[in-house]
Amino acid sequence: MKRIVTIVIWCMGCFVAAHAQTTFTERLQKSNVGEGRITVSQSQEIDILVNGKQAGTASDAPKEDVKTKSSAPRQKTIIEDGDNSDTPVDTHKKVMVGAHKVTGYRIQVYAGGNSRKDRQQAEQTGNSIKRHFPDTPVYVHFYSPRWICRVGNYRSYEEAYETLLTIKRMGYTSASIVKGTITVQYNP
Repeated sequence: MKRIVTIVIWCMGCFVAAHAQTTFTERLQKSNVGEGRITVSQSQEIDILVNGKQAGTASDAPKEDVKTKSSAPRQKTIIEDGDNSDTPVDTHKKVMVGAHKVTGYRIQVYAGGNSRKDRQQAEQTGNSIKRHFPDTPVYVHFYSPRWICRVGNYRSYEEAYETLLTIKRMGYTSASIVKGTITVQYNP
């Protein structure tokens, strides 16, 4: 009886080990019916960091010094919504070098509650705006007690107003201009 239990446990362990061979990135990119599609492009160094060392990759990885590693390409994730749009939305974080904070204006396109549905709606609104204004920063944040989607970094009210008219023509009639701290590029 002990021998049968041992064999069953050993077989289950082998099955689990074989199933665990898929990496995090492969599971992330797996296509499921009714969901969006995720495409991940990353360097080998990031792949090793995210997925761990795979068989054969440790010897294949080039030995690099610290200067080369710091200039390695960053991970890029593109998420396509399930709304049958063919335009991918680049959602990776962008950081301005030499930026500073000043008082200015942003356009608030969405303000919801604090539920998961409100978060999803804020993110969908942000992705829609990002498709129409790919060079304009879109901010989706939780400002207690609600999810908010804001667009742009405008120094003057007039700049923000021009974009506001375009956003309202897109169907976001409740969009408005809000005053606050914005991030701008420092030009000496």
